[in-house]
Parts: sequence; structure tokens; C-alpha cells
Amino acid sequence: MKRSLAIGIVILLVFGIYPQEYSNSNPAKYFLIRHAEKVVSKDRDPALKVRGALRAEKWAEVLKSVKLDAVYSTNYKRTMATAQPAAESQGLEITSYHPTEIDYAQFKADTRGKTVLIVGHSNTIPGFVNQLIGQDKYPDIEHNNNGNLYIVELGEDYVSDMLLHVD
Repeated sequence: MKRSLAIGIVILLVFGIYPQEYSNSNPAKYFLIRHAEKVVSKDRDPALKVRGALRAEKWAEVLKSVKLDAVYSTNYKRTMATAQPAAESQGLEITSYHPTEIDYAQFKADTRGKTVLIVGHSNTIPGFVNQLIGQDKYPDIEHNNNGNLYIVELGEDYVSDMLLHVD
């Protein structure tokens, strides 16, 4: 709980500074996470473990101080279940996306000036971040790591990105 509060404070500090510094822009803010811990199964679309469901609730707690405008998730049980608590806590529907079919330029245009949570997979979220920032900076996430939080802010004349880890 203390760790969630600390992450929430970091998020507020980071996004409390940039809009003042870059007041001439209408920045988009993106929070990107991998799905929480899933059941190990031969099923291609497994559900979350109990631990994963608890992590999904924790993500909602971490992000409660952020006013989200939209929540995006791939159309899998584990990603939807990870996104659901944050979406519900903010009264939002989840928008489904396909990571290999998304038009990133259109996505950025559609979300300009908005604050968005994006939930995906170990091999799609880093690529999504890289597409947003225009760099090949972040590698795939290790399979035992469900705690990365990527934060990206895109303004008219700047790009800011960071990676935090929440246990």
C-alpha cells in the first residue's frame, strides 16, 4: 500500500511539472502495463491467477490519482481482467485493440491531449512504447515481470518517457 502511494505521488509530480513547463502544448499522457500474472495453462487465453487479480486491483490503486480518459486492452481474458479495475474505478469502458493491426499515427491523433491506460503483453507493450516515442529503446519484458509501468508524455514539441517498476 505504501509503495502504491509512493508511485502515485511520483506520477502526480511528473505530470504536475510538465504541463506548466510546456504550457503551449496539449500533451497526451500514456500509462502502459503488461497484464498481471496469468494461470499457467496450455490454453491460449488463460485467466489471471489470484495474485494477478490482486495486482490488477493494485494497478487501479496506483492510477487512482490519474484522471484517465480512456483504457485500451488487447482482447484476451488476462489483459481485460488487468484493465477492468482501473476502468471501473474511473467509470470507463475498455476499448479493444490489436497490437499488430494498430495504426500508431492514428492512435496518437485520436488520443491527443488525453490520458490513456494501455494494457498488453510482454512482447507488445515495449514495442507500443517505442512506437509512441519514436525510438527503439525498450526491449521485451521478461516473462516473470508483471510490474513494469511505462509512462509516456507527448507534447507538440517534446517527448518524455520513463519506466517504473511496481512490485
